Amino acid sequence: MSSQHRSRMLRLALAQINVTVGDLSGNTEKIIHYINIAREQQVDVIAFPELAITGYPPEDLLLRPQFIGDNLACLQKIASVVNSISCIVGFVDVVKNKLYNSAALLHQHEVRGVYCKSHLPNYGVFDEKRYFYEGDMPLIFTLNGVRVGVSICEDLWIQDSVIDAQALIGGIDLAINISASPYCSGKIDERENLLIDRASKNRVKMAYINLIGGQDELVFDGSSLVVDESGVILMRCNQFKEDLKIIDLDLTDVDQIRLSDPAFQKRKAVFPRQYQFQLVDLESNHGSDVQKHSIPFQSSQKLNYQDEVYHALVLGARDYIKKNGFDQVVLGISGGIDSALTAVIAVDALGKENVIGVAMPSEFTFQASLEDARKLASNLGIEYRVIPIQKTFEQYQSMLQTQFANLPFDVTEENIQARIRGNIIMALSNKFGWLAITTGNKSELSVGYCTLYGDMAGGFAVIKDVPKTLVYQLCENFNRSHGREIIPKRTIIKPPSAELRPNQKDEDSLPPYSILDPILQDYIENNATVHQIVKKGFDEKTVRRVIKMVDLAEYKRRQAPPGIKITPRAFGRDRRMPITNKYH
Repeated sequence: MSSQHRSRMLRLALAQINVTVGDLSGNTEKIIHYINIAREQQVDVIAFPELAITGYPPEDLLLRPQFIGDNLACLQKIASVVNSISCIVGFVDVVKNKLYNSAALLHQHEVRGVYCKSHLPNYGVFDEKRYFYEGDMPLIFTLNGVRVGVSICEDLWIQDSVIDAQALIGGIDLAINISASPYCSGKIDERENLLIDRASKNRVKMAYINLIGGQDELVFDGSSLVVDESGVILMRCNQFKEDLKIIDLDLTDVDQIRLSDPAFQKRKAVFPRQYQFQLVDLESNHGSDVQKHSIPFQSSQKLNYQDEVYHALVLGARDYIKKNGFDQVVLGISGGIDSALTAVIAVDALGKENVIGVAMPSEFTFQASLEDARKLASNLGIEYRVIPIQKTFEQYQSMLQTQFANLPFDVTEENIQARIRGNIIMALSNKFGWLAITTGNKSELSVGYCTLYGDMAGGFAVIKDVPKTLVYQLCENFNRSHGREIIPKRTIIKPPSAELRPNQKDEDSLPPYSILDPILQDYIENNATVHQIVKKGFDEKTVRRVIKMVDLAEYKRRQAPPGIKITPRAFGRDRRMPITNKYH
């Protein structure tokens, strides 16, 4: 057989792992564990996510020299166990006192190459230029006659750059992109389409390995992929779960496919030679005479939209709670839909024995709400406590009677009730070591329909980035997927109410959520103007009122607990508006 037609095979493993920022030793042991599993399967190359050793994003830990040194020591420990397999792993490199977001190529107990990320994201939740310098020498290594290009996360998103150059100029057969790309709605499909475009345009097989797990506000969904040179998805890893997928890739015909593609040849002829490549030749890990058993085709199914969001919330809640040393949570359950969704997420994240629900009725609490709260707790099997607040509320009123003489009942008294409830939840949290989780949604937080030190009091805001209309969808989908009514039907269909004054309904203070949420999405996520929103058919007076409420509530959001990002533009890391601000 001529060298031109010699079979070029590579067994690749994608190790989609859940790491913890700063847990260098734990992350290192997990990486070594998966290397050992892959070695037993005679894998040629195993790839781990971006910054797998340090966790992502490490933020200002990167300013500590000892942290950088410890991360480098962990890389050497991993390298020492790498034999009969090659490994690509993310770490932080330092060269002449400059830090780089890097990928190490490990082979036969050594670091045989280091690629420093060329494109650093500095938008939305990303702040990499605060810490890292850009690299300028893409890495290409050869193993078993297969040319492999290494890139990191943002390199994939920049067109006509690193990956294109590796394919068009460097002649790679396989591009491996290690990533830490956080989830938001629509992101999985966007990534998938991008990989298909890059692979088919460059006539190269692409392997994309993404992180999974929760890190403060961020959730990483995994959804790692292998795509062939025609843009066909060969393998998909699980969403929101750790996964190790192995695939046998035949790269024999890649060169021939490129020669017969005029569009590829035209791009290759004019593509600028903008990079100098690092070229590394690796010896075969198994020898030419090793016969490998065939690996069965593996692929996981994609989730639908509601399931995707729900899994993100469960994973984000579980990891925030567990990684911060808590085992149990406490929350107020009112019989309303927000606390119901928060409770079911907590149960799926931690188990029913680790969730405590507390009802705190006042004179304004509907009996039906108490019944719904009790029924939800019973259906979920969680501990349920009732702590009435009426007497305490009356004591507050009595105490302030002289101060408030001849003044009507207003939002002040409403907020006192919410703050009594916040005090009770925090007292239980302090006494029993339970993490207090809040139940407010994005629609309420957007317009300030929430109480500082009241319903906003807690350590984690599970549905902080979930609009109210999506809350309803998630609850309906939850019951439907379980084939029974776990969240009481009345909770879903009754008009939402804070129950802080007689016969109160949210729509007394806000537009209907079916109107409010689209306005909020346009203003917050799309930066739309009043004129642009009104052109879509919304009442101008309503639009201006909503925007004013959003702008004035910034001081509340600045004091809210962290919560899980699931929309393209969440409050906090994504949207950073000044509190003192005269531009409206």
